[in-house]
Amino acid sequence: MALETEQKVEHIHEQMVMWRRHLHENPELSFEEVETPLYIEKQLRKVGITDIKTGVGGRGIVARLKGAKPGKTIAFRADFDALPIDEENDVPYASKVPGKMHACGHDGHTAALLGFAAIMSEQVEQLAGTIVLIFQHAEELPPGGAKEMIADGCLDDVDVIFGAHVSSHLPLGKVSCTPGAVMAAVDKFRIHLQGKGGHGAQPHTTLDSIVVGSQLVNDLQTIVSRRVDPMAPAVVTVGVFQAGTAFNVIADTATIEGTVRTFDAGVRQKVEDELRAIVKGKEQSAHVTTTIDYLNGYPTLVNSEQESELVRKLVTDVLGENSAMMAPPILGGEDFAYYLTEKPGAFFHVGARTEEAYTQFPHHHPRFDFDEHALNHIASLFLALTNHYLIEK
Repeated sequence: MALETEQKVEHIHEQMVMWRRHLHENPELSFEEVETPLYIEKQLRKVGITDIKTGVGGRGIVARLKGAKPGKTIAFRADFDALPIDEENDVPYASKVPGKMHACGHDGHTAALLGFAAIMSEQVEQLAGTIVLIFQHAEELPPGGAKEMIADGCLDDVDVIFGAHVSSHLPLGKVSCTPGAVMAAVDKFRIHLQGKGGHGAQPHTTLDSIVVGSQLVNDLQTIVSRRVDPMAPAVVTVGVFQAGTAFNVIADTATIEGTVRTFDAGVRQKVEDELRAIVKGKEQSAHVTTTIDYLNGYPTLVNSEQESELVRKLVTDVLGENSAMMAPPILGGEDFAYYLTEKPGAFFHVGARTEEAYTQFPHHHPRFDFDEHALNHIASLFLALTNHYLIEK
């Protein structure tokens, strides 16, 4: 017997909106989430879910819904951290916390998973198997929360996992689920230069860290343009260059920070190796001292072929013809990638943009917002996946 879906989702829409707006008003940053997990736990208990484990991996929550019969275990994940951004939206549910904002839709992901959980708690006896609800902290800040939650057992006994992300880049009613590599590996580097400062009128007595740093910034761009196969996507971006304190003083130190984005593991390693070689070479030629902090962040997010195809089929079933699509890979990162290195599954993007101006802003923008009917689409697709895996035909 198939699950009741469409009417159930419509019925809980206003509740999902309420959950989402409460979270939006009360954002918490990565690894600082205290009230958010408490709120999620409270709402889970309100809808009748009692098998709840808190503090998973530090701040995460894992809840389970076990059916009347044995079967597969399917996991669904939502993240719940916010960003260090001052919100500029003039809406009743705008952030109440200066400098913090849900500018990437994680409030919506959590609300949709809560809505799905509420619906399933009323139909759990129909299940032949188990649903695992993963509410994850700290997606936005490497090393991220996923790795910690996995180490703490959130994927134990899980057979397959799915996650969804609202997207202001896709129209409402469209869903993208592409097989293979869809989001990049994300690494971060910090280079510290120690030269010798001095008077601006006597450069010959100094080791100018600004000049050396400027040369390094240019040299790093040759990694992608001259040392990586042009058919292999890669990005090296310098986002921070800090040096100097006065107009007539040659700086003794400089700090350079940036990010590396790649899809292929071999290219990822090559970029790191080349960066280290360039920096050490500059140390020798410019007679400065250098230190390199290189953080390997999230791996490439790789969707399983079979699960991606299933998601697209169910998107068509739920949202209609021409609603499923396969978008090209993007160089943004997502720590859902860690789950997919452990288990088969898929991560899909759910359209949340309409003609309304408030939905037009990109993610991580101070005016980011989305059409809340996207919450229905996420919950409906989670229900369709549950129907496929855990309902006896």
